[in-house]
Amino acid sequence: MKKLRIILFTTIVISGAISCSKQLEVKNPNQPTPESAKTEAGIIALAQGGIYRNGFRDLKYSDGVYGFFWSGAIGFHEMMGDAIQVEAANAFINQIGCPDKVTLDNGTVVLNPNSPNTQLALIRLINTNSNQGQNTLYYEWAYMYSMINASNNILALVENATFTSDAATKKATIQAWAYWWKGFAYARIGSIYYAGIINNTAGTTNPNYVTKEAIIAESNKQLDLAATTLNAATSTTAYSEVLGKLIPSFCQVGKGGILTVDMWKRNINTLKARNILVNTPVAAMTATQWNSILTLTQNGVLATDKVFTGRSNTAGDFLSPTTGTVASKVQNALAGGNTYKLSERLVQDFKTGDKRLANNIAQTATWIGNGDRGQVFNTRYRLINKGTGMAGVKVYTNTDAGGEELFLASSYEENELMKAEALIYTGSIDLGLASIDAVRTSQGAGLAAVANTGLTLAQAKEELRRERRVALPFIGLSFYDARRWGVINPKAQGGGRTGAVVITGTGAVNTNATIEYNFLDYWDVPDNELVYNPPATGSAPVKNPK
Repeated sequence: MKKLRIILFTTIVISGAISCSKQLEVKNPNQPTPESAKTEAGIIALAQGGIYRNGFRDLKYSDGVYGFFWSGAIGFHEMMGDAIQVEAANAFINQIGCPDKVTLDNGTVVLNPNSPNTQLALIRLINTNSNQGQNTLYYEWAYMYSMINASNNILALVENATFTSDAATKKATIQAWAYWWKGFAYARIGSIYYAGIINNTAGTTNPNYVTKEAIIAESNKQLDLAATTLNAATSTTAYSEVLGKLIPSFCQVGKGGILTVDMWKRNINTLKARNILVNTPVAAMTATQWNSILTLTQNGVLATDKVFTGRSNTAGDFLSPTTGTVASKVQNALAGGNTYKLSERLVQDFKTGDKRLANNIAQTATWIGNGDRGQVFNTRYRLINKGTGMAGVKVYTNTDAGGEELFLASSYEENELMKAEALIYTGSIDLGLASIDAVRTSQGAGLAAVANTGLTLAQAKEELRRERRVALPFIGLSFYDARRWGVINPKAQGGGRTGAVVITGTGAVNTNATIEYNFLDYWDVPDNELVYNPPATGSAPVKNPK
């Protein structure tokens, strides 16, 4: 990461104080002077801006079409998970989520019309440093290593910071913050790239690429460090004061806010459970892994817990109200009217009578896109901004400043559905279904309970699949699920999706189509990195052998 790191971490300057006072106040999180980070206020400002700006917003390259981390890098996941689709060609996004083949109801086969006409061939073609910001693989890598470097900076500088009072607790809180976000960043690297780098020293790098499994192990290590470091935060008052300054004030509403130490530890357990679940094919899960997930989720986020959330503000310091999230770039007055298009397959996964569907999704005139860019983005549906106003029912997007609540990491719903899956796969079907019912109740779905109704194992798995799709969309989990459930695999290997709704270029509605996605399960390391930081002898392979 030698030259790449130099580009990322020395040229981005956030000029002056951020426009909204008492929100994102860091002036220069990339190169804080030793003096500016020695004070309590300085190190807190660094710790806040280093995560929210460096980790989620500021890169050398960016694009106004797909946006920053939470709309762009996460959008790529949602495309490949077929929660959204896209026609725009910026950074090849119309191709990154384009299936290899669709077989329509009448047997007609429609191949990927792009050149090259498979995602694998596309990835191998575009993953070159000369593509710069047009390399789709670049973004998540760059954002997350930017966050890791910022966290390393925080940990290095907090050692010499002075505090006005309760120094031990305040220092521990800031350290736990850095460890938590490093754990988050390593988790995202290890969950999408075939290899990565473990680097826990600020301002440096190394050419020692390790396996994705080693990266996930490092994620868990950093999350454990966060948990143990929190034990040193013995003053509740000082802890709450510091965390209340680390989290932007506009993110401290709804489920967001100042987590207690125990709440934070439960958030850690949920993220560790995710590390196991999303990186293991369901067919390969062992009893030990399912039991580990059960242990973690039984001590994971509760319905009443605060979690780490993102909100927009008028200035768009962290998230733009109208373009900062995937969901905000789906909503429109007409189907297909925004950058991202709502997938027919996502709408298909709602159960009849689900109030979340009625509150958030409307059918309009069918939108037909440019046929030489894809074959599954045509759609009849739009996402309703702010919902229809149904009381107590989840709203997927709200483009008012501060209106949309984005789960950045752990959430109660994700924790409960991971618990449900582990229970179902270990024989406790009705207990697992009860967790699914609990999530539906929490989101106001208004569906009849499915626990204790005599569902078979296959039926319970289908309830789980559909619920994860509609309860957790637009936050970067859709592709993980498609991968571990084998949906992205070739049909010959049991993959693909059958019984799918697909709208053809003529507007014909197919209800029994077969989609073969054939997507790469883990991306190669971006060439933007490899050109400047070639792998050392003994490094793990940086290219997926598939």
